Amino acid sequence: MRLHRSRLRTVCALATFAFTLPFSSPLLAQETVLELDPAQTHIQFTLDATLHTVHGTFKLKRGTVRFDPRTGKAGGQVVVDVTSGDTGNGGRDHKMHKEILQSAEYPEATFVPAQIQGSVNAQGDSQVAIQGVFKLHGSDHQITLNFNMKRAGDQLTVRTRLVIPYQQWGLKNPNTLFLRVSDRVDMDIQAAGRLSAAPQH
Repeated sequence: MRLHRSRLRTVCALATFAFTLPFSSPLLAQETVLELDPAQTHIQFTLDATLHTVHGTFKLKRGTVRFDPRTGKAGGQVVVDVTSGDTGNGGRDHKMHKEILQSAEYPEATFVPAQIQGSVNAQGDSQVAIQGVFKLHGSDHQITLNFNMKRAGDQLTVRTRLVIPYQQWGLKNPNTLFLRVSDRVDMDIQAAGRLSAAPQH
């Protein structure tokens, strides 16, 4: 009787493996593409200032990330619309765009991934680190972003936080006689997109 139950468990395990393998293996065994949806992406920032904290948002223009699960090699580009920066205060936003971001001259900020550490699970939660180049205000900066991910089928949601030392990176100090602000901006990014197998060449 025990032998029969043992064989039954083995058969069930093999059947489960055989059923799930065709659905999970293609995206895990070859180069994969994540296409971000701008409508489901939320980029928020906070900047500590005298007597209050400034809150604002940016919009995603487009975003494609390619990665090889076997090697961790990554590519693609994520593009943020710098001209969309909005804090809800017209006068402050005008100064931010004209004097600090100079968004007419530098309308985009980009992130180009190069390497992924960790793996994206077939389902559920994952944590990965992505190394790449973040370009802001015409200058390139090597950074590593830590992502919390949740996968359901071919849908992936991600979240990361980023601290930008904007003055150190060459942007103007906005301090005035009566206003003092932090030299760092905290970014909170939540995005969603679809995973698919990269076309074979």
